[in-house]
Amino acid sequence: MDLIVGATGILGNVICQDLLGKGRKVRALVRTSSDSDKVAALKEAGAEIVIGDLKDPASLDAACDGVDAVITTASSTLSRTEGDDIETVDRLGQMALVEAAKKAGVNHFLFVSFPQAGREFPLQDAKRAVENAIEQSGMTYTILHPTHFREVWLSPALGFDTAEGSVRIFGEGQGRISWVSLLDVRDAVVNSLDNAKAHNRTIRLGGPEALTLLEVIERFEKQAGKSFDREILPLEALEGMHGGEDPLEKSFAALMMVCHDEGCEIDNSDAAEILGHRPSSIDEFAKQVLG
Repeated sequence: MDLIVGATGILGNVICQDLLGKGRKVRALVRTSSDSDKVAALKEAGAEIVIGDLKDPASLDAACDGVDAVITTASSTLSRTEGDDIETVDRLGQMALVEAAKKAGVNHFLFVSFPQAGREFPLQDAKRAVENAIEQSGMTYTILHPTHFREVWLSPALGFDTAEGSVRIFGEGQGRISWVSLLDVRDAVVNSLDNAKAHNRTIRLGGPEALTLLEVIERFEKQAGKSFDREILPLEALEGMHGGEDPLEKSFAALMMVCHDEGCEIDNSDAAEILGHRPSSIDEFAKQVLG
């Protein structure tokens, strides 16, 4: 039995559906506030639905009972209810899940995190604390470090709205990033299960080439056969966000500054050897988005 924490999120949901399609037994942890249509679809596909919350340790104990593997993709960054934040969910909640899994005798704990960025920020601090707890737990683990998801960072939610003919550039947009598809990350998660080569490893994941945000926009413009209006979020604004008090705003600002100049170029050789990682290209993604 595989427990998926974050089962109605953008990554957790496609992991659930893929595992169910492969005939695996899946238990999906959902909250009372979770999207009812997504919960119904998971149940119809054959998932066992269990109600719980990373902020409720007792519910995690029940969710982990009888489970072989725990896969957690949950985060407060894109979906939040009252009481959710980086501290309560991404740090304390995930650490409570590690403890519950350890007590339940879970065989394999799989955590989706992200690569180290140069600037400090609360989300990164939380991820590293959880990774340390996992490594010290005594459980067999796999930690995945995918870089920026195309489906999030190259989407209208963050100002990349090609349907409306406009795109947003963070700072100078010169950081070279191996933009990765969440579907390729899904495949890496699934291929980590029952895979001894992935045990007790931290594995980085990226797309097949590292491109600046400006180069990505050029690829989309070439595919669309037209230019897009460009909105620039200047470095001064990003630094102001990063220097503020809101942990989520600080975290997004730091990740935006990776797009500005720092970049995140991934060597996929380990992921290819261990997980068969063969990521799709930005050009394929652009074609899909533009229809």
